[in-house]
Amino acid sequence: MDYGGCKYLVPCGKDKYISKNELLLHLKTYNIYYEGQNLQLRHREEEGELIVEGLLNISWGLRRPTRLQMQDDNQRIRPPPSSSSWHSGCNLGAHGSVLKPSTLPDIQVTDAEATPNVEAPRSGAGEPGSDPPEETPQLMRTRSDVGVRRRGSARTPSEQRRIRRHRFSINGHFYNHKTSVFTPAYGSVTNVRINSTMTTPQVLKLLLNKFKIENSAEEFALYIVHTSGEKQKLRASDYPLIARILQGPCEQVSKVFLMEKDQVEEVTYDVAQYIKFEMPVLRSFIQKLEEEEDREVKKLMRKYSILRLMIEQRLEEISEGPTAM
Repeated sequence: MDYGGCKYLVPCGKDKYISKNELLLHLKTYNIYYEGQNLQLRHREEEGELIVEGLLNISWGLRRPTRLQMQDDNQRIRPPPSSSSWHSGCNLGAHGSVLKPSTLPDIQVTDAEATPNVEAPRSGAGEPGSDPPEETPQLMRTRSDVGVRRRGSARTPSEQRRIRRHRFSINGHFYNHKTSVFTPAYGSVTNVRINSTMTTPQVLKLLLNKFKIENSAEEFALYIVHTSGEKQKLRASDYPLIARILQGPCEQVSKVFLMEKDQVEEVTYDVAQYIKFEMPVLRSFIQKLEEEEDREVKKLMRKYSILRLMIEQRLEEISEGPTAM
């Protein structure tokens, strides 16, 4: 296979191809622009196929709220099945007595792993005169305001790092009963790690899964939005990473947006040329078009008036001919 010429083509959509050399030139320009940043792309060849991989910046352009999944690493506390569960913050001995913990951690409402800062009673739970801790009801209300893990599921530091790597937030939003439904700030940017073989639906599913968004991927689409106002929807057969490379690296010229399918209409290049004009300029365009239309209408009317006159004269000649004989 000739990799040096234009015979080696790389697919960039349905029935759309680009030569390997041209794509590599675009890729070189892209990496020079992002030199020293993590947005640089790498490429390799597998079984004769050129594969580009790296981070793709995607801007949020949603108009409706999104729903975050409730099933998450952080779970809300369920209602206690019995009164004994009110002592879940304490350690019970073999005979039901309360054992005093060796250290008393501080309560931190923002920390999902916080444990109650309540000192255990000095007497056993079964001894007469021992009162139940007064802080327990308040403690349960405090813990229900944040996501916490199930009891008895302490995580090691390595597990916590793994969770942080695989659990992301949109502008700091994780699931809880207050912010489970919200709209990301318009124009805010995130990124996903993809490769040039991933199609638009695959990138959409990857992005929604990264942020634990419950909405279906069928509700959204990726658009390339230019500063001129042009909006180009990426088809299901397109490869977003290659489309980004071909558009160029500068996001001041064009960006990839995540938007709702039914909220955005595509804007062609021809239409986008007029979007940035002021109203007086647009009115002058309309006036000129109306004048040109009037001239064309008058021209057509004169043409057909002449044809009508010629037809009427011929009809008179035909009708007078038999009577003259």
